[in-house]
Amino acid sequence: MNVNYGSKRVVVGAHYGLRDWLSQRVTAALMAIFTLVVLAQVVLTRGPIGYDKWSGIFAAQWMKVLTFTVIVSLLLHVWVGMRDVLMDYVKPVAIKLFLQIFVIVWLVSCAGWAIQVLWRL
Repeated sequence: MNVNYGSKRVVVGAHYGLRDWLSQRVTAALMAIFTLVVLAQVVLTRGPIGYDKWSGIFAAQWMKVLTFTVIVSLLLHVWVGMRDVLMDYVKPVAIKLFLQIFVIVWLVSCAGWAIQVLWRL
């Protein structure tokens, strides 16, 4: 007799749970810290904030690297969430595969666009 509850529960699947949960929390924490860093720079900036001030904030190489790291974190955060939603709610395998490929292509395109924007400033 198979017991599927308690300590004798039969565990099946890919075991992504802890890794996905942890990656969501770490990327969210990194994005929150980045938001606080940018807000601090905006609050500590004197005078009106225009294009020149924004480009000044993101002109430093360390800020570009930090921003890109946060963008990669955001893309990973989105991928884990979208993959989980698609795995849970889209049952036809062909549609699920198409949507996952679409999300991957879209996220890679966003990463390329982010690189272009950041290093063009």
